[in-house]
Amino acid sequence: MVMPDDSRRRFRWGMAVAIALGVLAGLGAYTFHSASGVSYLSDDSETCLNCHVMREQFESWTRSSHHAVAACNDCHTPHSFTGKWLVKAANGFHHSLAFTTGEYPTNIRIKEANAAVTQGACVDCHQAMVGPVHVSEGGEELSCASCHRDVGHLH
Repeated sequence: MVMPDDSRRRFRWGMAVAIALGVLAGLGAYTFHSASGVSYLSDDSETCLNCHVMREQFESWTRSSHHAVAACNDCHTPHSFTGKWLVKAANGFHHSLAFTTGEYPTNIRIKEANAAVTQGACVDCHQAMVGPVHVSEGGEELSCASCHRDVGHLH
């Protein structure tokens, strides 16, 4: 039985889409495996060492006052279940893109969105202490890191 032209065209497009999705899934699985993707599902701070450019930050954290009481995720992801996994997913995407393309600075600095997450973690853990003082007279939130720059990482 011969297929009509429309059916043949749809079949070819369907096959092309299936092949493209297969290639993308294969590349994704390969990348996830080669980048030790499963380790990012944990809260183990040594996962940060998967990226060689994070060694300085990791080592400074091990000498900081928070080393004994907070893992990297305690400060760098929201404390809510959904927020934590959304931030992990977004950062994972951006980090894997940067390391795949080689487009990242050697001098790692926190981005504005991640600084806001860290600020939220500071306030969340230290609410009783900072509640009355972390807002300026103008009503704007003061950055904990502006005074306590070396708390999580020694610079």
